[in-house]
Parts: sequence; C-alpha cells; structure tokens
Amino acid sequence: MEDAVKKATDVREKVCEWRSPEQLKELLDLELRDGGESESKILQRCRDAIRYSVKTTHPHFFNQLYAGMEPYSLVASFIVEALKPSLYTYEVAPVFTLMEDAVLRKMIEMIGWEEGGDGIFNAGGSMSNMYAVNLARYHHFPDIKEAGLSAVPRLVMFTSQEVGLTGKFKGSFVLLSQSELLCVFFRGKMIPSALELLIKTAKSEGAVPFMVNATAGTTVLGAFDPIQEIADICEKYNLWLHVDACWGGAALMSNKHQHLLKGIHRANSVAWNPHKMLMACLQCSAFLVRDKTNLLQRCHSSSASYLFQQDKFYDVSYDTGDKSVQCSRKPDAFKFWLMWKALGTGELEERVDRALATARYLAEEIKRREGFRLVMEPEYANVCFWYSPPSLRNLPDGPELWKKLHTVAPVVKERMMKKGSMMVGYQPHRDKANFFRMIVISPQASRLDMDFVLDEIHNLGKDL
Repeated sequence: MEDAVKKATDVREKVCEWRSPEQLKELLDLELRDGGESESKILQRCRDAIRYSVKTTHPHFFNQLYAGMEPYSLVASFIVEALKPSLYTYEVAPVFTLMEDAVLRKMIEMIGWEEGGDGIFNAGGSMSNMYAVNLARYHHFPDIKEAGLSAVPRLVMFTSQEVGLTGKFKGSFVLLSQSELLCVFFRGKMIPSALELLIKTAKSEGAVPFMVNATAGTTVLGAFDPIQEIADICEKYNLWLHVDACWGGAALMSNKHQHLLKGIHRANSVAWNPHKMLMACLQCSAFLVRDKTNLLQRCHSSSASYLFQQDKFYDVSYDTGDKSVQCSRKPDAFKFWLMWKALGTGELEERVDRALATARYLAEEIKRREGFRLVMEPEYANVCFWYSPPSLRNLPDGPELWKKLHTVAPVVKERMMKKGSMMVGYQPHRDKANFFRMIVISPQASRLDMDFVLDEIHNLGKDL
C-alpha cells in the first residue's frame, strides 16, 4: 500500500527508477531455485518489483491510453484475486455473473440500442475486435463453423489506415490475409466515398465484402471516423459495421462530447474498454453486439457437457461461458461495476469532461509557447506536437529541419526516462517526423501538470 499505491501516486516521487535490462537482471536475481527463500527476502523481492516498475498511476504518466489510480476499481481487483472465480457458469460465479449482465445492459443502453443486445467482457480490445470479425463472418456464412474456410468465398473487410495494433492483427488472427484487409483513410479518418469505391472494386473483382471496422478514437491522433455516413454504406451493401471504440467509447458518458460517436447506435457491434479513459483497473474490456438472437453463443458454442449441462436446477441462460472463446475468464466487469456504483454516472461524465478540457488547455499552451507546434488540432484527449530546441528555430520548413527535428523526441524521451520525471510517448506518422503524443486521462493531472510537461520537455531538450 505504501509503495505501490501511496508513493506511486505522489507527484513528488519518480515515475520510474530506470535501469537497463542487464542491470535489472542483477538487481532482481530472477533465477528460480530448488529451495525457497525466507519471508524477509520475499518481502524485499516485492519491494524491488514495485520500486523498479513504471508507476502508470503517477500524475506525470502520459505514455499510454490508460493512467491514474482508481481506488474503487483497485478494491474490486483485490476481491477478484482473493476469491479467484471464473466466469463460465452461474454456479461457480453467481454474484459476478449478474454484475457482468448489469454492466453490459447499462453500456448497451448508453450506445443507444433501445431494444437491447448482448455482450461479453474479455481479455482486451484486440480480443473484442477479433470477436467482431469472427461474428461478422459467421453471421454472413454460418456454415463456416462446421465446414471451415472451404465453405466461404474470398472475404474482404475494410478499416481505417489509422487503426491501432488491434485492427492490424485481428484479421490475420481469424485467417484473413493482409490483402483482404483494405484501408481507407484521409487525415486520420475514413472517407465514406472512398470506402464505397473500394467496396464496388472488391465486388467487381469477385471478392465478397462482409465487414467495415470504424474507429472511434484512433490510437495516435484520437480521431473519430464518421460513423453515421459509414453506417449508410454498410446498410446499402449489407455489411457488418463494427465500431472500435476501445479508446473513444468513454465519450458516450458525456453529454458534451457524445456527438463524437454520432451514429454508433447503428453499429452491429462495439468494442469499449473502461480501463482506458474511465480508469477501471486493467484489464476491463467489453465486446457488445446489437443482435438478440444469441449469435455470440451460436458462433462460439462448444456445448462442453462437463460445464454446460442443460438439466441444471437453475436457469442455464446465466451460464455465459459458451459465448466466449475463452474458458477461464475473470469477472472484469466487477472492477467497472463497483466504481460506477461508488461514483455514479455523473462523476464518470465529469471525469471525461475534465480530461478533455485539460487536453484543450495543453493544446492552447502549445500554440502559445515558442518552440512548440501542434501536429493537428486535437479532437479527443490525444495531443500531438513537436518541440524545436533553440538551435532549430531559425531553420525554414523543409527537409533539413524535419530531418533534425526527427532526432529530438527520442533524446528527450531517453532523458525523461533516466531522470524519472515523467513519461510521454513519441512516434513518427506516415511522412511526419517524430512528435510527442501526449495522452490526458487522469483527474489527478491538472493544468499545472500540463505546464510542467512543456517546461520539462524544454529543459531536457534546449541544448540539442
């Protein structure tokens, strides 16, 4: 509690105690031996694990799409680990089965599926997106479950060029080649007219389009695809519409910002990760589907007789394991349910609004300060920008400037990590030089912290 919770969230402490892999191997003594160690040594092992880990709950951790300490969700995580339930049947996890059902129903309501739907919590956004591909394919070609790939023609799905790691690999995981994953993009967003053209082209070449993956909150730029227009095209060509809202789904909690996901109620399925903007403890990822005909179960059911006996003494519709591609499955929904119960929808809405207001403040400060430049106006909580040290500020825009600027962010990142003062990510993007990608989530992060980040980047890079 002292080291992993209190110190880790203290702005006066370091974000990380950086060591190289070889140094860390020596410090941790990772070798496993025949004999056990004393309790005092084991306690020291625990202290070392905490000390040399990155404190993602620290107010100056802005590196990933998750951050901050959520105390109620932390309590729920402890209870889950202590009870060690598995969420395949009601008989072994009665409380958590009902809690997952309640959370899914509330999330479905917020998406806008007035007639209800179905869903399941699973092991992350990548898994949710793979569920979507598998379900869409089964919906169009149900014979594939028995006959395999020989039962289907060449299938094609469409996604944005800006889709993150989950989108790039989910197709190949369900046996779609990269040539069957077609990208449509422009400045971070899918272009509906280009999408329709690609659909027509694919059909003319004998392929069968079956799914479009729209993104609500892209990993790098935080962009939102135009869901309403994409839904029109999907209805026209009878395509499954999946919305990857793992990152941007939290905007549904906000009356002020839910317009970013306009049209999401028309999607066939949605991925939404409460462990991101809403700060539930990792991992907490929901896959939601508008279908009410038990499509999830029909697609994935194995009807294992040792788990899913149909002559049980209770309502077996609460045995949700046959919807899942997993067998053992943690009750991750409890981590969201408990914090939602404690905070209420109003506080979760305020959390989203506060994060986006803080991101807006940062963007305005970047425009105001010499040596800083936005990559683009932020649409969400991703603020992407370049820092130019004084030595580069008189260079005109051109190849020489961008070549030199490309080397700045990696050096500043190395220095901040070794100092332990903060963590902010950087990356190139298509033809753009390396820039910083700042993610604003935690309510612990204030305007003062935004000022600190910009001051620290300047102090770490002004001599370059």
